[in-house]
Parts: sequence; structure tokens; C-alpha cells
Amino acid sequence: MDFSIKPIDAKTGLTGAKTGVIAVGVFEDKKLSQAAQSLDRKGQIAAALKSGDISGKAGSTLLLRGLDGVAAERVLLVGLGKEQELSEKNFVSAVQATARAFATLGAADGAIALPLDQVRNRDAAWAVRSAVLAVRDAGYRYDTTKSTKEAAPGGVKKIAFLSAAADGVVKSAVAQGLALANGVDLAKDLGNLPPNICTPSYLADTAKRLAKDYGFGVEVLDRKQLEALKMGSFLSVTKGSDEPPKFIVLKHLNGKAKDAPVVLVGKGITFDTGGISLKPGANMDEMKYDMCGAASVLGTFRAIGEMNLKLNVIGVIPACENMPSGRASKPGDIVTSMSGQTIEILNTDAEGRLILCDALTYVERFKPAAVVDIATLTGACVTALGHHNSGLFTRNDDVHDNLANELLAAGKTSGDTAWRMPIEDAYQEQLKSNFADMANIGGPPGGAITAACFLERYTRKYTWAHLDIAGTAWKSGAAKGASGRPVPLLTTFLINRADGKA
Repeated sequence: MDFSIKPIDAKTGLTGAKTGVIAVGVFEDKKLSQAAQSLDRKGQIAAALKSGDISGKAGSTLLLRGLDGVAAERVLLVGLGKEQELSEKNFVSAVQATARAFATLGAADGAIALPLDQVRNRDAAWAVRSAVLAVRDAGYRYDTTKSTKEAAPGGVKKIAFLSAAADGVVKSAVAQGLALANGVDLAKDLGNLPPNICTPSYLADTAKRLAKDYGFGVEVLDRKQLEALKMGSFLSVTKGSDEPPKFIVLKHLNGKAKDAPVVLVGKGITFDTGGISLKPGANMDEMKYDMCGAASVLGTFRAIGEMNLKLNVIGVIPACENMPSGRASKPGDIVTSMSGQTIEILNTDAEGRLILCDALTYVERFKPAAVVDIATLTGACVTALGHHNSGLFTRNDDVHDNLANELLAAGKTSGDTAWRMPIEDAYQEQLKSNFADMANIGGPPGGAITAACFLERYTRKYTWAHLDIAGTAWKSGAAKGASGRPVPLLTTFLINRADGKA
């Protein structure tokens, strides 16, 4: 899919735009957007609204052909909701509906003339990025492991945004939107791959390809190096698997040399059986998605690499499988983490925190400006927040906590939202152990919170946030597949930092 920005011709306006289809907005209460009015020379659009052929509700559509005095072959009317309340949600619904309609047409090219600069509290650049993401999401297909590939989708292949404000800022928004969409697609592809293909070694090879394509620094540590680093907690998880563990480090050092990096740490459990604490068989196939934290880091690196983002960013991915065998860790085992703290493993299915804690200790060497870990960590977070918001935890529960506010704002801007969850010392009591410095679980009450409390013990030398994406990283049922989240949130967060909006 090709995207571009084209200014509206000063002489002919929208009526002179030669294209297979042009999308314009209409509102509820039978009102036309300015673009729709300019095309309605003979009152055909107004008549369609008056007759009730289209309601104007956000996401509704109606295709008209052969409008008098209009060069475009087709005009797609797209509902935007109430005129005075053009919200982010209604705009995104409109561009998603546009993408679905464009995909079914026999036109090779199309144009979007929705009111990009009229979305409440957003600018035209935001609208363009959102539209690019919506169109690409609608066109995403996974057929990598099918013997017969799906036929290439028909419909519009080239989309131009028609805007009176076709300046450099809006044009760069197209490039940003494409880079972001490419990052999301990579995260989806990695998540959707089966676990016999997407192994820790596959993730490491993906990181190496990204490094080659975008000039990143890359390092992959193997078992012997992890043993030398005394990562006993991480290594305890991989003991039951024949797949070798990998500890992946990516470096995008495109900021000022003196600037401390932002570090992203992604959980990379490429398949999680639960280990000796074996999971139920139903839906266990979805445990291939337990590496979506790692996938989101790799997807974000692809996006910022394409953008050539002026920022220092380091990605760290501890990757392994969690399998049962005669070598596997057992409930009751005690292991020593890289930090020197000891952990009583009460449940081998609480393995994500065991690999992350050593990664969080490892990143101290970078003297980071901030660290964000991303993990499909707990089913408890799904119970608490469902599938709409990722769980956000930071050590400082003060409402003025800058890192939390940055991440929340990036989530709202990108539509990849998170919700602030509590984390306080009272919950730490649940992690007490009679035999080690801590247990790896704190019981059912507040399970997502105690998991975050466990990680917090390893992050006290820097500013830190934790994103629990167990409810947002993939979809189940008929729409089963990786979502690519939270690549939009993370990338937007980094863009804001690079732009000095932190």
C-alpha cells in the first residue's frame, strides 16, 4: 500500500481530483463536511443523507458513482458522528470503515478528504498517522505457514490524503505512520509464528537482521555467558528445554553521545507450558504469544530504525522456553538471581518475572534515563483490565510521576492505551518466603500487582515502569492473532522523548 499527501488544487478543488474513489465525511443530523459540500454540485450527496441512505453515524458508509461535475469515478461517504464532537474514536472508526470499503473496490487508487485538522484536541499529523495505521491494520494477513498463500487482496493500492495543509509536518506524518505500521506488522508476524519456528534463536536472528538493515549494534549472549554473569534466575527457567536460551541486546544510539539511553526490556518466552506447574491443555497453543513483549521491542526497533529517530534506545530481550522435563525447575527450588537475591520458586508458571529480574539487573550497566519492561506477565491483569488497556506500574505512585504520565499520554495519542495500577509496599508482604529472600508468587489476591512488586525489587537504581500486556498482546477466538501492541504506545513514547516532549 502506497500513501502520499497531495494538496487540493486551488482552481478545481476536490471536483477536479482524478481518482478511482474519494472519501469524504458526513455528519449526523444530515450535515455535510466541507469536502462533501464541495462535491455536491447537484445535491446528490445531500439527497442521500436526507433519504436516510446513510445515517452519518461514525463508521457508516455509502458509495456513490458518477456524481455530476466530479472527476472521481466514485465518492465514498463516510459517517463521522456529530459535527461538534469529532472525537478521536469517531475519526478512527471513520478511517477503519474507509479502509474496509476501499479494500472491496475495483479501483487501483483512492483519495481521502476527511477533515484531518478538525479532530478534537488533535492535529492533522495525528490524523494522518492514525489513518495509515488503520488502513494497514485492515489489510494485514498472515499466511506464512500456509501451504497455499492467500490471494493478494484487491481494492485500492494507492491512497492520497487530500489536504490544504500539505506541509512538511503532515508529510512526515505519513512516513512515521508507515514506519509504525511496519513495526506493528513485524510484532504481529513474530507473535503469529508457531513456537517450533519462532524459537529464541529465531528472535536472535531477527534482531541481527534488524541490526544489519538499520545499523543497530547487536549482541547475543549464550548459555555460557549467562552462567558467567550468574543469571541463575533466568537460567532456572530454561533448564527443562532443549532450545538454547538467548539474551539479545540491540542498540540504537542515534542521540547525543552524553545522553543516557531509554531501555526497553521485552519478555521472550517463546513457548510457556508452565513447566512442572503445567498449564491446562485448553488454549495452551496461545502460549506461543508469551514472547509478545520481545516482539514489541523488535517491532519498536524496526519503527524507530526506519524513522532514524534521534534518540539513544537500547532493547534487551531474555528469550527461552519454559518446558517440563527431568531437568526442569521444581516448586520449592531456590535460585540466586544476578543481583545476588535468592528466590523460592513456588510456581514454575510464574517464570516471566524470573527471566526479567536478571535482565533488569543487567541493564544497570547502561545507566539508563528510564527503563520500561514489557511482558505478557499475568492472567490477573486480564481479569483486572480485560483486553482494552495494558496494565501500567511504576514505583512512584505520585500522580506527578513523569514516566507514568509520558506512557499514559503516548497510549492515548496512539490509541494503544494503558491504565495505571497501584504498586506499594503493602503488597510486598505477600512475597515473603521462609527459605529465601522472596517467593516468586504472592498468591491470587492482586496477582498482577505482586508480580510488578517482584520486578520492582530489581529496579531501584533507575527510573522504571512495567507494562503487563497479557490482555492486549493477542486476540482469541475467531479473530485469533497477535495485535502488535504495544508497539504504537512505545514508539510514540520514544518519538515524544526525541522531540523533547518528555
